[in-house]
Amino acid sequence: MTCDFKKIILCGLIVLGLFLSSGIVSESEAIPLPNITFGIEESDDPEKVSSALQILVLLTILTLAPAILIMTTSFARIIIVLSFLRQAMGTQQTPPTQILIGLALFLTMFVMGPVWKEINQGALKPYMEEELGQFEALKLAEIPIKRFMLNHTREKDLSLFVSMSEEKNPKNIEDISIQTVVPAFIISELKTAFQIGFLIYIPFLILDMVVASILLSMGMMMLPPVLISLPFKLMLFVMVDGWYLTVGSLMRSFS
Repeated sequence: MTCDFKKIILCGLIVLGLFLSSGIVSESEAIPLPNITFGIEESDDPEKVSSALQILVLLTILTLAPAILIMTTSFARIIIVLSFLRQAMGTQQTPPTQILIGLALFLTMFVMGPVWKEINQGALKPYMEEELGQFEALKLAEIPIKRFMLNHTREKDLSLFVSMSEEKNPKNIEDISIQTVVPAFIISELKTAFQIGFLIYIPFLILDMVVASILLSMGMMMLPPVLISLPFKLMLFVMVDGWYLTVGSLMRSFS
């Protein structure tokens, strides 16, 4: 057994030598392995440190971009009202969620257009032309956004968060921090959206009650009223041009 094992090893060495001599395995054809290093080094150049911090801040802002879009614009009110409308009609997943979100995004762009234009003229362009620093541009960009949010924030909601914060008796919008304005704006938007949703529900609810009463009087207790009322709700919504009325009322609520 030991002799056979030695023969196997000897044959392996011979085959390896033939491969090397034939040039099948050579240093020129060897696959190079990348050298990957990761670590934190000290830097004496302040520009490198500043650039790294700016990249970190930019990545953080991009990560929080969806939350910023929802919390500081008209998107929340629009998407909540459209969701209430779909539920009141009882059409389940029609229109699809992607359609509602897309419509809400474009309506948000329409509403926020003047605000974003003011930010572009007053903060972004001077910053790109190196007339303003980064922090100065951010401070100027906050003013139009805070003005928009404060125009649609109830005084009661704003005073709640101002009283709980360290800001005492602010004289103008510059004195109120964005961290105080955003939650007050959101709870005001939620209340407004629920009020609009309640008004949207009323005609569809009345139609459901009428259909249910008729079916009950006819003895059709086993027939779901929603199955009968759905075509009538769709016909009513189309006849009164419901999308025009809903979207028009939403846009006028921000004027």
